[in-house]
Amino acid sequence: MWLNFVLLPVVGALLGWFTNFIAVKMLFHPKEPKKFLGITFQGIFPKRQEQIALKIGKVVSDELLSIDDIKQRVVTKQSMDKIYETVEVKMDHFLEDKMPQRFPLVSMFATKKLKLEIRDEMLNEVRLQLPDMMDQYIQHFEDNIDIEEMITEKFSELSTDRLEQVMNDILSKEFKFIEILGGVIGFIVGLSQATILYFLQ
Repeated sequence: MWLNFVLLPVVGALLGWFTNFIAVKMLFHPKEPKKFLGITFQGIFPKRQEQIALKIGKVVSDELLSIDDIKQRVVTKQSMDKIYETVEVKMDHFLEDKMPQRFPLVSMFATKKLKLEIRDEMLNEVRLQLPDMMDQYIQHFEDNIDIEEMITEKFSELSTDRLEQVMNDILSKEFKFIEILGGVIGFIVGLSQATILYFLQ
């Protein structure tokens, strides 16, 4: 009788753990369709990879990353100031170093004051034109890049091995918890069965 209180919970725990272990493995295996007793088996992720890719692409483009989000991050005062600083440095370098080499005659007659005036005028023009240029670039980006399509395509192109690796990297603890939970539930069921048998005898 007391053997039941040991054997049934242990067997139940092993069966529960093994069942969930197989269930987790069947998320990815078999990677190719296999027939058994006239029934075709294939892992859930390999079988539905294209549908999952479509869903992920839509969620990312609709909820997580849109063109407007990119625009808000790219076209900021800080980014504009950084571009101005870079242009200013490049302009100084051109006037002081490259212009004498490329246009020696012009450089001979260009006083320091004239160079500063040229520099300031060109920088002012950059300040005036840059916002429109950035808007045009973002518009070009929006017209030619489909985030949903890109994400869907990249996910669809993942090999089944890589897909399994990625999912295991993300959900390894959760998968292990599912296996352990199966063992715990199996143990409880086995203990319950042993208890019922004890009172029925």
